[in-house]
Order: sequence, then C-alpha cells, then structure tokens
Amino acid sequence: MADIDEGKEYQAPPAGTAPEGTAAEGAAAGGSKRPRRRARSAGGGMTVAEAGRKGGQAVRDKYGPGFYETIGKKGGQAVKAERGHAFYEEIGKKGGEAVKAERGHAFYEEIGRKGGESVKASRGAAFYEEIGKRGGHKVRSLINDAKREREEAEAAAAAESSGDVATE
Repeated sequence: MADIDEGKEYQAPPAGTAPEGTAAEGAAAGGSKRPRRRARSAGGGMTVAEAGRKGGQAVRDKYGPGFYETIGKKGGQAVKAERGHAFYEEIGKKGGEAVKAERGHAFYEEIGRKGGESVKASRGAAFYEEIGKRGGHKVRSLINDAKREREEAEAAAAAESSGDVATE
C-alpha cells in the first residue's frame, strides 16, 4: 500500500484508473473497498480514518455537536436550491430500492411493527382508535363526493341527450 508523505496532500486517482494494489483489487478479492493508508510519522502512524475521526472529535469538542446539524442543514439547503426537490425524490427512491434489494420485504415488516409498538407505547391504544375514526370519516366523505359527482355527470349527460340543455 502507498504511504502518505508527511506534508503532502493525498490526491485520489481519476475514476476508473485505480493503480495496482489498491481498492479496486481489494474489493475484487472480497476485501474492503478502500485501502487503509498510514501516514508516516516519528511515533508510528495512524490510518487516514483514525486521523479523520480524531479531527472530527476535535471539531465536536470545539464547536459542539449542534455544529454538525447546522452545517448539514446549510448543505442540504444548498443542494435543494441547486438541484431542486425532485433530486431528493430520486435519491430517496434509489435508496429505498437498494434497501429492498439488500434486506427484502421482511425488513419493512419488522421496522413497521417496531414503529407501531413505539407509537403505541408513547401515545397509547386510544391514538389508533382516534386516527381510525378520522380515516373512516375521510373515506366516507370521499365516497359521498364521488357518488355526488357521478350523479351530477349522469344528470348532465341525460339532459344533453334529451336536448334540454340551455344555450347561452
């Protein structure tokens, strides 16, 4: 594996041009996708991941955990402004399809059951009774609206076919 010289910034190779002995070969052989790189130093090295973790903890200690939430929101707003709402729909759909392919239908049943149990524990069984009533009322209202629209359309069609339609 290649070492990172002290004081030099790591430059990733262009996509599709990974040199021998790197992540491409490791992944093909069933290993990790990225090689572990160690920086040279007098007292031993640490991996790039370890250095990143250490730097992240220093930032957390200096600015607080809310800092990551703030910069995440700013980044999300910037992406939304640049790419629009449809971008999030697209990546959400891709992510859902990937999870479905990897974990299958049973995974969704399990997380749905856990979510239902959590809601029941926090809001009680009466919550489900209430939302069931609301849903039933909404369905009844939609059915009645559809029946009324159908009857009006049939009456208009009957009036038109008998020639009783007033012209303006």
